[in-house]
Amino acid sequence: MHEITLLINIVVALIVAFIGGVVARRLGLPTIVGYLLAGIAIGPFTPGFVGDTETISQLAELGVIFLMFGVGLHFSLNDLWKVRSIAIPGAAGQMLLTTLLAYGLSQLWGWETSSGIVLGLAISIASTVVLLRSLMDNGLLNTPHGQAAVGWLVLEDLATVLILVLMPTLANKTGQFDWEGLILTLVKAGAFVLLVFFVGKRLIPWILLSIAHTRSRELFILAILAITLGTALGAAELFGVSFALGAFVAGVVVSESPLSHQVGADVFPFREAFAVLFFVSIGMLVNPIYLFNNIGHVVALTLLIVAGKIIVTLLLGTIFPWQGRTALVVAAGLSQIGEFSFILGQAGIGLGILNQDQYSLILAGALLSITINPIMFRLITPTEIWLQKLPAVWKLLDRHRPAHFQAEEKIEGHVAIVGYGRVGHHIVNLLGQMSIPHLVIDSDAGRIDDLNLRGIPNLYGDASNSEVLTHAGLERARALVVAGPDEAASELVVAAARDIAPNLPIIARATTEEGIKHLAELGAQDVIHPELEGGLEIVRHTLLKLDFPLQEIIRYMDAVRHDHYDAQVNTEEEHRLLHEMINAMANIEVIWLRLPTGNPLVGQTLAEADLRARTGASVVAIIRNKQAMANPKSHTVFEAEDRIGFIGDKDQIEAAENLLAELEDEEMKN
Repeated sequence: MHEITLLINIVVALIVAFIGGVVARRLGLPTIVGYLLAGIAIGPFTPGFVGDTETISQLAELGVIFLMFGVGLHFSLNDLWKVRSIAIPGAAGQMLLTTLLAYGLSQLWGWETSSGIVLGLAISIASTVVLLRSLMDNGLLNTPHGQAAVGWLVLEDLATVLILVLMPTLANKTGQFDWEGLILTLVKAGAFVLLVFFVGKRLIPWILLSIAHTRSRELFILAILAITLGTALGAAELFGVSFALGAFVAGVVVSESPLSHQVGADVFPFREAFAVLFFVSIGMLVNPIYLFNNIGHVVALTLLIVAGKIIVTLLLGTIFPWQGRTALVVAAGLSQIGEFSFILGQAGIGLGILNQDQYSLILAGALLSITINPIMFRLITPTEIWLQKLPAVWKLLDRHRPAHFQAEEKIEGHVAIVGYGRVGHHIVNLLGQMSIPHLVIDSDAGRIDDLNLRGIPNLYGDASNSEVLTHAGLERARALVVAGPDEAASELVVAAARDIAPNLPIIARATTEEGIKHLAELGAQDVIHPELEGGLEIVRHTLLKLDFPLQEIIRYMDAVRHDHYDAQVNTEEEHRLLHEMINAMANIEVIWLRLPTGNPLVGQTLAEADLRARTGASVVAIIRNKQAMANPKSHTVFEAEDRIGFIGDKDQIEAAENLLAELEDEEMKN
């Protein structure tokens, strides 16, 4: 039988990774934990099947390339610029301080200077994969706090690219800093970036568009793979820079193409598959015996990654004018390390800066910190509530622009709106057009400036802090709308508002099905889930096309909302409403008929026409000059071009149609 070592290693690695990932998710842990443990299971330091480390490591290089390509593909300078006041000083300060702390710890262990620097850099960079998953799981991704954390991580990713370019200078064993090597490395990297941006920016999007016009999906995918891998390989072979830099730059260039979203969708399966092999290959390098014998080092490094990075981030929050909740979310998100730490560690091994035992220590810190990270996110809200009970401490941490209350204290009969995002903006516009007094509460300084320019009363501050809500006049308000996407904050707002104004109608926005129930339990009378609301809207249009009566459709939709979007017809009220709709549809029809000029009915009153006696159908409305007259009186006179609304059963409606047609024919004959 011919040798199939490569196939065996791939199959075994994927199978154990699948098992490890499933177990990790069952335990509520990130799947990366399962992949790393799978690698340990088939590594050379554990009994049983031993995978070929060299073979899997080469495949893992593809994982690095696709990971960095994905970072470049989704890199947005505009999004980064929006959170620059937090991301730029925060990422730079946190990486510097964490690196110094880790370097100091390494010197206590007797490591070389270059090894300590690499250790510090490796633990200063958090995992983007873990962060995004945690933000999504906790409903924080689309909040200002989550976007600040993402922008922070993007800067760390960019720093990783630069560090990988400069790392060869740390491998200098002469004891003197290699300035010549550093300059040469920067020149090569700069030349590569300029070449790709000036040539590739025009060539690559053109190639993708040309291939797209062939309408061949396999050619398009092949083109993506050729561009990604070819650019990465060219960067390494022709310019002497890392695969990672080449893949990142390729991703940035491809992002300029109008087909970038399709590229992202097509490359996603390759990225995920090879990323799994990458994490498995990392786990294979971990020596459990070494870690057990050096458990003190493992615990110390894990504490530095988790507690140390949290403390550093919160200290930065006391220096820079950030919101307290933003500092807490970012601190929780950064209290772990992952894929880019592995990439730096691998580069350190390749350059002879780190040995396998030192790398195992970094991997152990990553494994433990990723495992603990979900707990850090669960502690955000309790920690925020606890800190707010310590006004001096909270004021020190919550250092964004001081709240200034522009709302009049005597405002009443208004609608209070929490959150001036996309949803809140629509509500404000609608209330303005209807001349209904309203007050907006938001913690984003830019949005407050926009509200001030529009002359809309507002409160600047975090609505989840009940102190701000006390200035909103909720006891005099007509309603409260909680429109923000941060579900945890919304729960705090609803609970506080219910205490302030027990009888206030509250409409809240939910992002998860579990959140719908929590918000309702806290006192929100109406909880809206945008995604499920979209499903109800599809139902409404479908039923309208099937000629169901509009009012019955509305009643049915309201009943579903009352049952918290349970679309299954499982309550007596929903059964009754559906049966009423079906019966109404079977027996009653509504039709609109135009009354043309010259029809004998023109000039007659509703009583003179006596349409009900002549057809059995009733006139329920008349539309005239774009104005609707519901239930017109008997003395109402018909005019030319009126649109008459008849209601009745099928035969009655048909009789009304025939009558108007016959009258018109008679008039034409005369």
